[in-house]
Amino acid sequence: MSGKVYLYPVWIRLWHITNALLCLVLIVSGISMHYASPEAPGIRFDLAVSMHNIAGIILTFSYVFFFLGNLFTGNGLNYLIQFRGFRKRLWKQMYYYTIGVFKKEEAPYPIGSARKFNPLQQVTYAVVMYFFVPVIILTGWALLFPDVIVEEWLGINGFAATDFLHILGGFVISIFLLIHLYFATMGKKPTDHYKAMITGYHEDESAHEATEE
Repeated sequence: MSGKVYLYPVWIRLWHITNALLCLVLIVSGISMHYASPEAPGIRFDLAVSMHNIAGIILTFSYVFFFLGNLFTGNGLNYLIQFRGFRKRLWKQMYYYTIGVFKKEEAPYPIGSARKFNPLQQVTYAVVMYFFVPVIILTGWALLFPDVIVEEWLGINGFAATDFLHILGGFVISIFLLIHLYFATMGKKPTDHYKAMITGYHEDESAHEATEE
């Protein structure tokens, strides 16, 4: 039977909103730094650098908070992928996002008390949060203190490689954020998922869950 289920405790909501705002600041300031010139629109270079550095430092503490929260609460279990049958579940979810949702079909893995992420969300969130975010934080600190970067590694300039990884991580997270904002509109109403992140409560649709076989 469907009804409201409390999916997002206060700490997750505070972290999620803080993280989203920090990512926006980092993206805008990073782009302003990359394309800085007197003719280009954007934030003044020195101000963009300060904003980027401060937001990056805060993001580090935010990520530590997220990591410890997942480690010491049940929320971390949402990121554990069950590999048996995973490919089948993943393709079913991809079909829904690309075709099924436009045919008004029921979601194969709806959000409910037993599942917070569908298979595609689970693998995407795990890769972004446990690989790309740590990469961008570590390379960001290295660029903030360039003396710690090795001059050369496997014949590659250390600073150039660090800078490339930082930009690559920023690009991936930027694309992820745009897709995340779009997919968040795929509730019964376009605002349902956004409201859930504010109130903590989400409509439990597990009663309508499609079978996997």
